[in-house]
Amino acid sequence: MSISKQNSNLVKLFSLLSVVRGYNILVLIAAQYLAAIFIFSPEKSLKHIIFDIHLLYLILATASVVSAGYIINSFYDSKLDLINRPLKTGLDSQIKEETKLSLYFLLNFVGAAFGFLISWRAAVFFSVYIFGIWIYSHKLKKYALTGLISATVLTVLPFFAVFVYFKNFQKVIFVHALFLFLVIMVRQLIKNLENIKGAIANNYKTFPVVYGERKTKQFSLLLLVFTLIPMLILFRYTGLGYMRYYFHLAMITLIFVGWYLWFANSKNQYRLLHNILKALLLIGILGLIFIDTSLLVEKVIEKLN
Repeated sequence: MSISKQNSNLVKLFSLLSVVRGYNILVLIAAQYLAAIFIFSPEKSLKHIIFDIHLLYLILATASVVSAGYIINSFYDSKLDLINRPLKTGLDSQIKEETKLSLYFLLNFVGAAFGFLISWRAAVFFSVYIFGIWIYSHKLKKYALTGLISATVLTVLPFFAVFVYFKNFQKVIFVHALFLFLVIMVRQLIKNLENIKGAIANNYKTFPVVYGERKTKQFSLLLLVFTLIPMLILFRYTGLGYMRYYFHLAMITLIFVGWYLWFANSKNQYRLLHNILKALLLIGILGLIFIDTSLLVEKVIEKLN
């Protein structure tokens, strides 16, 4: 194989990973497993969770459907992304549109099939999830409130699937979910501010386009204030462990985000805030192992034995 052929294949591989957001999918898989181990089923052994075939099916179904979602979202937003993300659009264009759509249908079929291997209810859930992602990409995201709410709900749903699978209905989990929901919604608002030029050019009625940048910032600040409620509740939870320090970091970070957001007025500034919130969520995912370090040690020892 010639060097030019190898380079071409490498570019197509990176293009494919860019289209399906390979990094995000890996983070999602890690997040679901960590949440299963340390939040949804802390009483179960590490071996039991890792080798739980139905949990594996659930996570593979989620990864497949979300990957397909990124593809269809990219398909409908091609003109918008040409303005907002020209470099990424150039990389993504290395894969033909026909190939993308074929992969989209294949991934959705695989996701629904994995759901069916769990139960018919799971198959229905993932079928509805597939439809929800499609209707969001095709219609809902073009409007202020429906786009904001649906984007946040669709982001949280993969964790809801694991939550329902383990049937763990502790109040602390709902508090965690509320914190996650609010931060993701703020991130989505900042993302809309970042992409406002493309939205205006393509007649998307996103929140900043409809209500203006100032009101978008005011609403974001209000949501940031609301994040204090779940954090204060979690500080009183004795089982938080070293994860307590994460929420101290989160509080400082979110105060900074609110302050910086109020004075921000450029795409680069909004992108910085968007990335800060992404990093905060990633640290929160990795920090799940510190909720109860004794539990972590017990699970590792049990695995070794």
